[in-house]
Amino acid sequence: MTTTEADPSPLSGNDTAPASGPRHAAESAPEPTDENAWLEDIHGEEQLAWVREQNARTEELLEDADYAEVESGILEVLDSTDRIAMVNKRGDFYYNFWKDQEHPKGLWRRTTWESYLSDEPEWDVLLDVDALAAAEGIEWVFHGAGFLRPADGSEYRLAMVSLSPDGGDADRHREFDVESRTFVDPTAGGFDIPTAKGNISWLDADTLLVSSTAEGLPATSSSYARTGVKLRRGQSLADAERLFEIPENHMLAMVAHDSTPGFERTFAVDYIDFYNRSTSLLRDDSWVTIDVPTDVNISVHRDWLLFRPQGDWEVDGVVYPAGSLLAADFDTYLAGSRSLLVLFTPDAHTSLQSWSWTKDYLLLNLLRDVSSEIRVLDPSSVDASGLWASTVLDACPPLHDVNAYAVDDEDISDSGAGNDFWLVATGFTTPTTLTRGTLAPAASQDAPAGGVASRHAEVKRSPSFFNEDAYEVQQHFAVSLDGTKVPYFQVASKDLVLDGENPTQLSGYGGFEVSRTPAYSGTIGRAWLERRTMGTSSDDGAAAHSRGGVYVVANIRGGGEYGPSWHRAALQENRHRAYEDFAAVAKDLISRGVTSRRRLGCVGGSNGGLLVGNMLTQYPELFGAVSCGVPLLDMRRYTKLSAGYSWIAEYGDPDVPEQWDFIRTFSPYHLLRDGVEYPETFIWTATSDDRVGPVQARKMAARMQAMGIPNVWFHEALEGGHAGASDNRQAAALQARSNHFLWLSLAGSN
Repeated sequence: MTTTEADPSPLSGNDTAPASGPRHAAESAPEPTDENAWLEDIHGEEQLAWVREQNARTEELLEDADYAEVESGILEVLDSTDRIAMVNKRGDFYYNFWKDQEHPKGLWRRTTWESYLSDEPEWDVLLDVDALAAAEGIEWVFHGAGFLRPADGSEYRLAMVSLSPDGGDADRHREFDVESRTFVDPTAGGFDIPTAKGNISWLDADTLLVSSTAEGLPATSSSYARTGVKLRRGQSLADAERLFEIPENHMLAMVAHDSTPGFERTFAVDYIDFYNRSTSLLRDDSWVTIDVPTDVNISVHRDWLLFRPQGDWEVDGVVYPAGSLLAADFDTYLAGSRSLLVLFTPDAHTSLQSWSWTKDYLLLNLLRDVSSEIRVLDPSSVDASGLWASTVLDACPPLHDVNAYAVDDEDISDSGAGNDFWLVATGFTTPTTLTRGTLAPAASQDAPAGGVASRHAEVKRSPSFFNEDAYEVQQHFAVSLDGTKVPYFQVASKDLVLDGENPTQLSGYGGFEVSRTPAYSGTIGRAWLERRTMGTSSDDGAAAHSRGGVYVVANIRGGGEYGPSWHRAALQENRHRAYEDFAAVAKDLISRGVTSRRRLGCVGGSNGGLLVGNMLTQYPELFGAVSCGVPLLDMRRYTKLSAGYSWIAEYGDPDVPEQWDFIRTFSPYHLLRDGVEYPETFIWTATSDDRVGPVQARKMAARMQAMGIPNVWFHEALEGGHAGASDNRQAAALQARSNHFLWLSLAGSN
């Protein structure tokens, strides 16, 4: 279970409620009357007829000539053949998955390093997903492939390919032979795991470790796998040996094998909830639990066991703060030693986002006030206090997002790529670049003794899709209701006039310790920044002038920009802090003269949809328009819809009366009131979303329309999963609708 980066959903420590156990009906909070419960039948004929009627109404509003131009411009960005083809190295080949106009569902392909360096690499196509979909009559969406490591050192050949039939989270896993370019025939022993939510890991050439809900295997209340099984060739899942099982009210079970030569180990993980888990190691046919608190994330790399506590962790009288990174020798720790090395300690400005091992070094990806910093640690060079030698990589310009990760830490030959790393850099007005570098001990002239030297050179650069030189990126800090300083990025024309008349799109997320960082977007450049409108004359007689849009990203609490404490500050009963932070950014934009209520819109998806749903219902006086995508909105029933039960640790349990008391205060579906002037509203979702699901979006739109609230629009894509789109054409339409709706609402002369 070698982990190359921090878990994307780290936990919250002791400040969060534990995963809820079995509940009794008498303890449950009463459910409010819901006149729209009938819309919860996702695929019902009457319900889909309602969806089609809503879609037609919305398309009639939005799909004008300007919309067509916006959509075409976005699709040109998404289909551009000049984009960087990001690759993963396996053996001697570099693998890539690619979508464009001719291949909307995509090509899984590979090339050599020499060819990749050329302007026009020669790609060896392994799987044409469009051709597969046409041949099998299923709208397959490619979700990745996991290779079997060849035991004899030969080239990688067999892989388990993950395919979703509709873009949702449930995948079918099929064995694929990259040499013959064919799926291995199940009648000849090829693995073919039916469509379900789950996880697959190779144990050996004839055995898989499978966590799945297919073929009658039990599911948790969160709709994920409850068991892990050992599946041999020719067996059915029902006949496979069960290795591991978790309680029904835990989130999910996973079994996985680390096949690193010399460090082969099998692990099982009980994901209790999003922020608590228990990891066990298989030894002598029995599971040995690794002794750490459930809110300490762990990862294993060869000799090393790494720890990232989500709350303060006391060990032998020493308190390690939340968000630290610690290390111990794997076998020594399991034998009972608690000697820990400190690799990183957060401060008020700096947090650890992820990490990656090369053969000899550890790369730390940090954020310092939401700008990247990369440190390289050398385990072979330890000072008197036990610290590993640390070198800052000179590769991170201010207000940019830069991430470093290993190319192939297992390519350990003298001439191999074991200490090579990728460097991916991006900024709001800086097209993404891909760099490859090599780490080595520093010569005295390069760095202090014990330091690390880096040689790196740019490999690929993304094209420019808008006139970046005309725009300026600024970072500002708003002051939230409790005095907390909240950073946000503003991207605007260099000649921005602070008269309150600029159409402004404010984006945020604020949940699950997800960080919003600077990133180049040709879509935002074309569909928002470069759109022009004639502003109206101001009250003081100033002349009207042409202006474009302003794009703003808010780094509110609930996210991970400042580590676990920033996340925990907005959990459950403190959720309102995320919304207060976002509102503070909106107020700061208005007070600074960037925009005004009638020119300010907000957009968010998923948990970000819940965020902007609360802007709609709790701060309607701040916004002229709201674009709310694949959202959580009915927080009374979210645990009973799709995968909602898995998010109790984030939001709380609405079936527990004392928790419903605070959850109801941020449940937009229950906060709508008569007599309120609400912003213009666009709610969008996807029928095939099996994570949040389309139900909450449907019900919110239906209730608002029934209340007579004007300018409420709804659109539901019939495929695309939680992303709302499964190919570039669908993605362009989705992004065009949201951006065009906001522009129509905010850039007019009203």
